[in-house]
Amino acid sequence: MGTARAHHGLGWWALAAVPLAFLGLFFLWPLATILARGLFDGGFDAAGVLEVVTSPRTADAVVTTVTLATLGTLGSLALGVPAAYALYRLRWRGQGAVRAISAVPFVLPTIVVGAAFTALFGRSGLLGGLGLDQTWVAIVLALVFYNVIVVTRVVGGAWAALDPAQADAARTLGADRWAALRHVTLPALAPAVGSAGAVVFLFCATSFGVVLVLGGTRVNTLETEIYLQVNQFLDLRAAAVLAIAQMALVGVALAASAWARRRRDRTLALRRVDGTRPATRRDLAVVVPVLALLGLLLAAPLYALVERSLRTGDGHGLDHYIALFGEPARTVLPVTVAAAIANSLVTATIAAVVATGLGLIVASLLTRRSRRSAVLDAVVMLPLGVSAVIVGLGMLLTLNRSVLGVDLRGSWWLVPMAQAGVALPLVVRTLVPSARAIPAPMRAAASTLGASPWAVWRQVDWPLLRRPFGLSLGFAFAIALGEFGATTFLARPDRPTLPTAIYRLLGRPGIENVGMAFAASVVLAAMTAGIMMTAERMRTTVGGDL
Repeated sequence: MGTARAHHGLGWWALAAVPLAFLGLFFLWPLATILARGLFDGGFDAAGVLEVVTSPRTADAVVTTVTLATLGTLGSLALGVPAAYALYRLRWRGQGAVRAISAVPFVLPTIVVGAAFTALFGRSGLLGGLGLDQTWVAIVLALVFYNVIVVTRVVGGAWAALDPAQADAARTLGADRWAALRHVTLPALAPAVGSAGAVVFLFCATSFGVVLVLGGTRVNTLETEIYLQVNQFLDLRAAAVLAIAQMALVGVALAASAWARRRRDRTLALRRVDGTRPATRRDLAVVVPVLALLGLLLAAPLYALVERSLRTGDGHGLDHYIALFGEPARTVLPVTVAAAIANSLVTATIAAVVATGLGLIVASLLTRRSRRSAVLDAVVMLPLGVSAVIVGLGMLLTLNRSVLGVDLRGSWWLVPMAQAGVALPLVVRTLVPSARAIPAPMRAAASTLGASPWAVWRQVDWPLLRRPFGLSLGFAFAIALGEFGATTFLARPDRPTLPTAIYRLLGRPGIENVGMAFAASVVLAAMTAGIMMTAERMRTTVGGDL
C-alpha cells in the first residue's frame, strides 16, 4: 500500500513538472527578472521606490484603475441581473439564439472593443457629437459591453436553479412581486451576484487594450501606466513598483472571486432544481426594456465598427477590406494586413494546442482536492494576477539569449508561448469542473479490472472530457488570437499579429489607415466570434464556470 502510494505521488509530481516547467520558463522567470531589475539593479534604492509609490502619477493610476473597475462592475450588474432573469429564469422561443448572440462581446479581443467604441464615439463616429471620445464614460460603457455577459451567465445559472417555492410562499402570505424579489430572491442570489461582481472587477481592472485605445493620453490605469513607463520613459523601477501594486489589487480580486464562487457552488448544491417557467404577458414589462437596452449596448458599437470599415472618401464600399491585401506604407506596417492575419492564425493555433495540452494535464491532476493540488492550482492561476505587459517585457529581457541550447533571440516562438501562458488559467477553469465531476467509482472499477493509470485516463476520463476539451480549445484559440498586452512587446516588426497591426493603424492619421484598422477589426471580430460560437456547442452546463 505504502509503495503504491509513493509511486502514485512520484507520478503525480512527474506530470505536474510539465506545466510547472512551462510557467517557470515563460512566466515566473520573466516576472522575477522585471522585479529584480526594477527594484535591485545597482542596489536597492528605497528612496527611489518611495518616490514612485508617492508619485502623483502612481496615485492617479491606482485611483483610476479602482474607479473604472468599480463603475464597470456596477454597470454590468445593473444590466446583467435583469438580463439574467429574462434570459435564464424565463423560457421563450428564440431564447437560445439571443443567449448565443449576447455572448459574442465577451470573446471579442479588447483591441476590437476599443476600435468599436472609437468608431461610435470618435470625432467622425456615429455619436461623435456627444464629445465622449477619450473619456471615462466611453471606457465604462466599453467595460460593461465586454463584461455584462459574465453577470448574465453566472447569475442566470443560479436563478435558473433557484427553487421558486419560497418566493411563491411569500406571495401567498401577501407580499407583492417586488417585495418577494427584495426579501427572498435577491438574498438567495447574493452568492452568485458576488461571484460575478468579483470576476467582472478583475476583468475590468486588467483591461489593457480598451483603456489604451479609448483613453489615449488622458486616462491611465495601472496597466497603461506600466506600458508608458516602459515604452516611453524606459523606467523599469516605476514599472516594477506599479506591477507589484497591480498584483496586490488583482490578488484581492482573485481571493474575493474564489470566496464568492465557493459560496455560490454551496448554494447551488443545496438548491439545484429547475426553477424556470414559461414567459407570460406580465413579464413583457420587464423583458422587453431589458433586452432592448442590452441589444442597444451590444449592437450600437458593432454597427458603428462595420459602418466605419465600409466608409470611404466618396461613400461606402469594400475599399478598406481590399486594402488589407495590398502593401501599406513601410512607415505604417512592413507587411500586408493579410500577412498579419496569417501570423495570428499560426501563433494562436500553437498557443491553443500548448495551453489546452497543459490544461488537460493540470485538470487531471486536480481531480482530487489535496494540499499539493491547491499549490498547483494557485501557481497555474498566477498569470491572472500579473499584467500581460509585464510578462511580455520580462520575456523580451529574459529570453533574448540561448536557453537550453535553443536560440530564442528575436524568435517568433515567444509570441505563442506568451499567449499560451495568458490562456492557460482560463483553460484550466474550463476543464477542472468537468474533471472533478467524473465519478471516482468508475476509475476504481477500471483499476480493479487491471487497467493501468494511462488506460484508466484514456477509457474513463477522456470520453467525459472530450466536449469540455473542445470548448477550452476554442476558448484558448480565441484568447490567443486577440492577445494584445504581451504581444505588443514580443511581436517582431516583420511578423506583426493582427491586434498589433490594428493598434498601429489606429495610431496613424488618414482615412485609409483608420479604415483599414476598422476593417481588420471586423475580420478579427468575425474570426473570434465564429470560433467561440462553434466551441459553445460543446458546452455541457448552462452557466459555465467563471
